[in-house]
Amino acid sequence: MKWLLVAIIALSNTAGDLLNTAGMKRLGPVEDLSLRSYLLLCLAIVRSPMVLSGIAALAIGFFAIMSLLSIATVSFAIPATASSYLVETLLAKYLLKEDVRWRRWAAAGLVVIGVILLRW
Repeated sequence: MKWLLVAIIALSNTAGDLLNTAGMKRLGPVEDLSLRSYLLLCLAIVRSPMVLSGIAALAIGFFAIMSLLSIATVSFAIPATASSYLVETLLAKYLLKEDVRWRRWAAAGLVVIGVILLRW
């Protein structure tokens, strides 16, 4: 059950982060820090299916991690869910067309090695 919840968390957090990134890039950059600017941004967010889907995916991840924390220690749960970093890096490179340099690949790889060590 623990590893099933870890998979749900990793998948939903990855989907949520990618959907939110893609949706926010469509909305454009935040250039002004005024209250009016943020209100307009909030209005645009609630009209964006991508961002709303991303928020829903992250909500699923949130409830899954709460479930995981009820049956596992935090020292297991948080590092285990970090496996999504490699998947997110891969998808950022190939779906979002981000420029991912070797240091980020190395960092994501080290995280995965840490998750593998948790299994033992």
